[in-house]
Amino acid sequence: MYRIGIVDADDEDIAETLGDLHRLTFFDGAAMPRFESGTWWLAYHNDDPVAFAGVVPSTHARNSGYFCRVGVMQRHWGRGLQLRLMRAIEARGRRIGWDSVVSDTTDNPASANNFIRAGYLLYEPEVPWAWSHTLYWRKRLR
Repeated sequence: MYRIGIVDADDEDIAETLGDLHRLTFFDGAAMPRFESGTWWLAYHNDDPVAFAGVVPSTHARNSGYFCRVGVMQRHWGRGLQLRLMRAIEARGRRIGWDSVVSDTTDNPASANNFIRAGYLLYEPEVPWAWSHTLYWRKRLR
């Protein structure tokens, strides 16, 4: 029913699709990511893109990826797409030799629960990079 694949964000059509999904899932709640950085995935329902995720090399944790963004269209919530996108990011991280994947959530219990479901643990980074009430997540890959 759903298929997930890595995409070339340098392709103008793909970058436009990622931008559209970002606007439809984050509205004005988060800055538009730089899609030319990192690695990006799209999830499709039939031929329609319905979710996306990205990872970049972390500047916060040594030899790690930073799970920088995930968005799922509301009508596709509850179908495990965020979890599947997390698994794709983790698999890529293992292939390229990262020690872990880190991320953060702020005021988003659904995403926090997905991190827990996916085996991420709360941790305190040496230098916090977000808000005072942000939760920081890490999953060791080795």
